[in-house]
Amino acid sequence: MIDKDLLAILACPKCKGHLKYLEAKEGLACETCLLLYEVRENIPVMVIEEAKTLKAEDLEG
Repeated sequence: MIDKDLLAILACPKCKGHLKYLEAKEGLACETCLLLYEVRENIPVMVIEEAKTLKAEDLEG
């Protein structure tokens, strides 16, 4: 889990859009770019080159 205050100030480094925490994927998802930024040891890895590509259905649920 990621702190809600931290989540409120983080933005996608690619498009500067809102991020959504996906507990099942253990990462922060950008719905616009369809990228997942992993959270490792409670630290978000906000590096575009390390982000994983998501499918639209990964965001549902």
